[in-house]
Amino acid sequence: MALFKRQPNIVTDEKRVTEVLTRGVDGVLPQQEELKKLLMSGKRIRLYQGFDPTSPDLHIGHMVGLRKLRDFQRLGHQVIFLMGDGTGQAGDPSGKTKSRDTFFTREQLRENAKEYKKQAGRILDFKGDNPIEIKWNSTWLNKLRLVDILNIAHHFTLQQLSERDMFQERMKKGEPVNLREFLYPLLQGYDSVAMEVDLEIGGSDQMFNMMVGRTLSKNIISKDKFVLTTPLLTDSQGTKIGKTEGNAIGLTDNPKDLYGKIMSLSDDVIVKGFEYLTDVSMEEIKTIEQGVQNENPKTYKKRLAFEIVAQLNTPEEAEKAQKAFEDTFEKGNTPKDIQILTSASDAALIDVLVKEGIVSSKSDFRRLIEQGAIKNLATGDAITDQNEVVTSDVTLKIGKKRFVKIETQ
Repeated sequence: MALFKRQPNIVTDEKRVTEVLTRGVDGVLPQQEELKKLLMSGKRIRLYQGFDPTSPDLHIGHMVGLRKLRDFQRLGHQVIFLMGDGTGQAGDPSGKTKSRDTFFTREQLRENAKEYKKQAGRILDFKGDNPIEIKWNSTWLNKLRLVDILNIAHHFTLQQLSERDMFQERMKKGEPVNLREFLYPLLQGYDSVAMEVDLEIGGSDQMFNMMVGRTLSKNIISKDKFVLTTPLLTDSQGTKIGKTEGNAIGLTDNPKDLYGKIMSLSDDVIVKGFEYLTDVSMEEIKTIEQGVQNENPKTYKKRLAFEIVAQLNTPEEAEKAQKAFEDTFEKGNTPKDIQILTSASDAALIDVLVKEGIVSSKSDFRRLIEQGAIKNLATGDAITDQNEVVTSDVTLKIGKKRFVKIETQ
């Protein structure tokens, strides 16, 4: 007797569908109303978002898209979490002001992606009646023949591909545009053809790549693919919070660290954070927005930090993280679980902090020194020498939220 997998129920409640298409959404192409009509019809659609594993960690910038995938999963649709171990070999030029110096191999990308399912699993459901499906795009991209690539390229002109803002900016500045990066949109676009999707989701910086996929879907498989862009989580200067910018907040960061990093974000992230990263109702968010403008924003930022930590961990962990933060930064205590490092007594401080991942790079260390943001906790004095050497045990306060103790050997 054949066994058939039970299909999930498709949710067509207009209020829920409308919120999925508006909350944490930058835009829908060709038209939001067309996609809404499709979803309201009860048809089960197939959609995806791709993640190039150029780093071993997913961060809260990815969380915006992951939550949107979860929204469609809860509506009953077929959702694909695509690992970009094929596109990652080409190197996505989105948001890059310069060409990459090096490119990843498929093996390196697969190594980076080892924990992606576990990390994304804090938001997505890979089990249950309607599990998220994982695919790897090297499965089809690495099998393309020369004639296949030529046929894909046939659908675009040089002028169309060179219209990208970052390419235009590079060329104006005399910066090179690597042909490998130039071809990236064609590879990402082919993903939509290979998987025959109805919808692609991605950050607003992925619009060009996703529209290439829309063109290929229409021309090759006669499918009118929808594109849904999610807004980027940015700081007060408009800088994206992510791995490229060196300010990423990992989904699997220690709850106390995660809470502290969220508290270090600028106040203008609070309202966006509630909309993009939490389940707090939009009605309540309107009240929060008024409170942020007229009261102490810190109260609402603490609520945001709690909501995110609880979502990615547990409410109990969020309570512990909040208490640790309050004990440390509101009552003036040094944290009991301060991170302890070991170092030779003549090591350069810059080398110790970079090696242990306390600062992201040597340039990050120098920037912190210039800002007076690394202090000897015992004296309260800022370290001003970029060539500072660790000569004895020292406890440091780095920025507003981080403490480390270096023990010399």
